[in-house]
Amino acid sequence: MMNKYVRLLIAGILLPVSIVLFVKGLVSVGVVLVLISLLFVLLHFKNEKNLLAFYFVRKNKFEKAGKVLNRVKNPERMIKSQEAYFYYLSGLMESQQHNNSKAEKLFKKALKTGLRTDTDQAVSKLNLSGIYLSQRNKKLSKYYLQEAKKQDKRKMLTAQVREIENMMKRV
Repeated sequence: MMNKYVRLLIAGILLPVSIVLFVKGLVSVGVVLVLISLLFVLLHFKNEKNLLAFYFVRKNKFEKAGKVLNRVKNPERMIKSQEAYFYYLSGLMESQQHNNSKAEKLFKKALKTGLRTDTDQAVSKLNLSGIYLSQRNKKLSKYYLQEAKKQDKRKMLTAQVREIENMMKRV
């Protein structure tokens, strides 16, 4: 994992070099360098390992996503939003492996660090609700379920919310 400031430094060097190439008439090489510098800026804000893990999660290849996330040594060096998504993805991996205590800690850490979208926050709280329900803690489960309902403004999680509510009735 390349240091986040090194990426910006490389982009800052490539951009003036591309401007010099534009002035000298090498427009195509200058365009390529501008695109490469934009890639470095993008990777500053979007961690490549998180992007790769999201891709594998979308394809339901959780083992590969877990391997990619395990390669990250110091998630606290990431930008805060990317650090939150690292914990979010790690929590998803742990919940898939039925390691609820570790998943609980990771989801809480992701929420505390700051997930950007309401949907991601709602999914984290819904997972926490399911974890607490499996631990027979109905009070906390209900709290996180209500919070997930509040944050699910697009109503994407209604089926999962109903499922957990039905499970609550049985407990």
